[in-house]
Amino acid sequence: MKKVFVTRPIPENGIKMLKDKGFEVVVNDAAKDRAATKEELLSGVKGADAVLSILTDKIDAEIMEVGLPTLKIIANYAVGYDNLDIKGAKERNILVTNTPGVLTEAVAEHTFALLLAVAKRIPEADKFARAGNYHAWGPELLLGTDVAEKNLGIVGLGRIGSEVARHAYNGFNMKILYTDPKPNPEFEKTFNATYVDTIDNLLPQCDFVSIHVPLMDSTRHLINDERLHKMKPTAYLINTSRGPIVDEAALAKALKEGTIKGAALDVFEFEPAINEDLKKLDNAVITPHIASGTMKTRAKMAELAAANIIEVLEGRTPANLVQ
Repeated sequence: MKKVFVTRPIPENGIKMLKDKGFEVVVNDAAKDRAATKEELLSGVKGADAVLSILTDKIDAEIMEVGLPTLKIIANYAVGYDNLDIKGAKERNILVTNTPGVLTEAVAEHTFALLLAVAKRIPEADKFARAGNYHAWGPELLLGTDVAEKNLGIVGLGRIGSEVARHAYNGFNMKILYTDPKPNPEFEKTFNATYVDTIDNLLPQCDFVSIHVPLMDSTRHLINDERLHKMKPTAYLINTSRGPIVDEAALAKALKEGTIKGAALDVFEFEPAINEDLKKLDNAVITPHIASGTMKTRAKMAELAAANIIEVLEGRTPANLVQ
């Protein structure tokens, strides 16, 4: 019987798919409300034909080596896969898959919710009202920023970045600017968008900047002190991609000093830790990595990860192969 190790509990529909195929499914229930430990990963991978991993799992060459010779696939329950040693997997002929597409809409919606929340000062206003500070309507009470017809800069035009642009253009008539390794003429035509060749040329033009690039060596601290100073002092930064793309200490400093007007983040550089200065700032909106957190989306992610495993263990090529 083939063994599938699931590093943390996921929606039951994915587990059922694997069990219905006759696989032995071992779920690390101890990690329900926390990341799996290195010891749990090393123990669970022994004798496993497949590992269904979560983005909080750092699966390195050591863990993969323990899984040999049986381990054939690591199916990551996420779009990103910076938690996995891709080179190590390739060297050991272990396939790696992810779950793209199914979470595009949920993450795009959350991105735009963050954009609106920080522009309209919604968390700040909620805190103000709950504290009993609302005594009368006032002409200058908690004034926010208009979103309609403003310039939105998309950094990374993948599925999610494109969907954020759709919401912005169709819903708020925003002017879309984007930077990516190559231009997309069809996207430009559909959303009247403008391609900008570099992020350094993009940032000064934007009222809002939304980050949608994967975490790689080349994107770590893509947004740093120097680039924050290229942004307008009235601009806002939104990040729902990966935390280390933004230098969090530099961002907190920029927000405190008024280098930019605000930021909204769903991901953090040293997650789950969050910069202490950032947590104290009213012009920073923060959510705990929940952009894909809808019941429908998380269930679809479970199904896709399970389907990737089934394809490999039954001798076929999975649709969502990373390497």
